[in-house]
Amino acid sequence: MFIMRNAKDRMRAEAISDRDPMGSEAPAAAGKYAFNETAFSNVAVGRPWMWTGKIRSKPATEGEVKDVRRSMEMCSTAVDLRRIHHSLSLAPSPKSIRGSIVQFSANKQDLKGQSVTVVGLGKSGRAAVKLALARGASVLAIDKDKELHPLERDPLFRNHDQLRTILGDIDIEELQSADKVVVSPGVPLENYGLQSLLQSGRKVISELDFAAELLPTDVKILAVTGTNGKSTVATFAGQMLKHCGVEVFVGGNLGTPLSEAAYQFIKMPSLDPMIKVAVVEVSSYQMEIPCRHFHPSVSVILNISPDHLERHGTMKNYVACKCRLLAQMHNTKLGIVPFGNQLLDEAISDYLDDFALAWIGSFPGVKINTEARLAKLCVPSIGVSSLLNLGKLKAFGTHNYLNAAVAALSTLGLDLGINIESINSAIGMLMPPPHRMQLVHNDSQGVTWVDDSKATNVEATLTGLMGMRGRKCIVLLGGMAKIQGAQDSNGFERLTEHLKDQRCVITFGFSGEQIYQTLFSNGLAVPCFRSSCLKDAVKLARKLAKQGDTVVLSPGCASFDEFKNFEHRGDVFKELAILEDDQEPIYRT
Repeated sequence: MFIMRNAKDRMRAEAISDRDPMGSEAPAAAGKYAFNETAFSNVAVGRPWMWTGKIRSKPATEGEVKDVRRSMEMCSTAVDLRRIHHSLSLAPSPKSIRGSIVQFSANKQDLKGQSVTVVGLGKSGRAAVKLALARGASVLAIDKDKELHPLERDPLFRNHDQLRTILGDIDIEELQSADKVVVSPGVPLENYGLQSLLQSGRKVISELDFAAELLPTDVKILAVTGTNGKSTVATFAGQMLKHCGVEVFVGGNLGTPLSEAAYQFIKMPSLDPMIKVAVVEVSSYQMEIPCRHFHPSVSVILNISPDHLERHGTMKNYVACKCRLLAQMHNTKLGIVPFGNQLLDEAISDYLDDFALAWIGSFPGVKINTEARLAKLCVPSIGVSSLLNLGKLKAFGTHNYLNAAVAALSTLGLDLGINIESINSAIGMLMPPPHRMQLVHNDSQGVTWVDDSKATNVEATLTGLMGMRGRKCIVLLGGMAKIQGAQDSNGFERLTEHLKDQRCVITFGFSGEQIYQTLFSNGLAVPCFRSSCLKDAVKLARKLAKQGDTVVLSPGCASFDEFKNFEHRGDVFKELAILEDDQEPIYRT
């Protein structure tokens, strides 16, 4: 037996796995829906969700499920045999554990007599201010936006005499004199000289890590990151855990900041024995500053594609931020990562000794049979070999099959005694978060309206379109296009193949003309129209739509040309969708 120590060893094993995912010893499984390389397609580089086969109108029959279970039973032995020769799930070695594990103790709740500066006063920053005050610190809250109201005017903070707010420019000495500087995820490290402070060894900490310092040690963390899909997977995992009777916090980059959860632990210590798992969505921004206290038991990296390059500069930097999750794990330490992404393979090679590895799109890991609406979860090193029936999943789009399957594997990886039967019974109850392929209206003309406003990059739009196969769609693209690595490309040329069977395309917003030209010059095979704004695009879509069509807002762009954020854009789209032609919307931009 040999243990892979580098990417080359792993690539040799992957080559064998790719030829026969069950191992060369596996006999052919009986039944039409046997798990094999034809039924299950690997996740390709740069294309996080890939499937084969057509969508069936009915879930898998009992006989088909039995066929697949028989295949799985034969697979389990074969996978174990293959592990003797090609070990992909690695035991941790003491010398390879990076950094010491910080234990929770009461004195870490006491910042009395210390000064804390919180940089950035968005949702996460405000939660960090509240947490710092609860810990007894004297707090300076700063933000570059002069239009914000000082926190002292907020009823939530009005009675705190230990709080001071500075908006706009700030003397760098204000930061240098602080005992601790807490940075919100929306603040680049180039601002306020934060990078220099960090490199000088001063106590610069992310909001995520500041909150994690207060979490009880028996709370397990399930961390989810990736370019697209992380909110949905985190939401699904939280719903599965709740269905299985596990008390869970779901938040982070999604919804409630982790600092809010930590604050509740301080204010209501009785929560300590109740909350067992924190499911935390993590963005690349939140991992720019290396963590000392945020230690997931399970880390999920869903996919990697160009995004936020205006902040990270290069794909290598972007991937490195995502992969820091894998360096932070302790306890169960299951890492779930996409199969076949070269950049990611290189980035995680230093951490392979520190966690059990599961692939998205290969074994050990998770694979999807879209036609049969089934998923196989097979990670022998943690005792997982299960079949997930996705036939009752109500979430819109076939890409949610993989989202649900990854969520299921991550919850099983927490080692909480959850069984696959309980997770299977939760599938029909899963609901994705708003603005992710959300059905918002069925109008009187037989037209379906779908809000995918969270698709703020081309990769997310591509995933959504792939999940809409079999429907005739009017696709709304527009907003502010993002950098795609090559300065002369906005990335929308990648959509032309997936738009060829749609009714038409409507571009809108700041980058609407640019997107139109990109699609036109790359051979778009369906009509493409231009509108100045989302409101006009919706009006035009209503005129063009035929009975049975679907109008889908999957813009592939940021929303800031017209709206506060993607949520605002999605809310406006929903309001416009339910209006009749002679009505005027009441929304404000």
